[in-house]
Amino acid sequence: MAHFPQRLARAALAAVAGLSALAPPGAQAAARWTFCVASALDAKDVWISGIFPPAVDRDQLEDAMKRYARLRGAVRVVAQCPEPVGDPASAVNAQIEAESFNKRLGAALHAVSTQDFPPR
Repeated sequence: MAHFPQRLARAALAAVAGLSALAPPGAQAAARWTFCVASALDAKDVWISGIFPPAVDRDQLEDAMKRYARLRGAVRVVAQCPEPVGDPASAVNAQIEAESFNKRLGAALHAVSTQDFPPR
């Protein structure tokens, strides 16, 4: 997964910039951003989503991320979605840190597109 964080960060920031330009005045301040990480406890697989504005609470997102990983063969899965933040750049930075941390642990990283997660 060469260049995973740079590509993901650029794509996320471009998407945020595009969405922000279309939002009515004042809506940008209300937007909150997060991402999710799922880890297979019995393997080295880790899935990291793109950043997105959550439409449901964290428990529902984490359950959905577990289902996503299980559909890809993971058996025992832990999922976490950080508390949403108002600054999309902060969400991207946290996402990159999660990727770096898991890479240092030797994880097999899988990027999850915002087209695939969260479920709609």
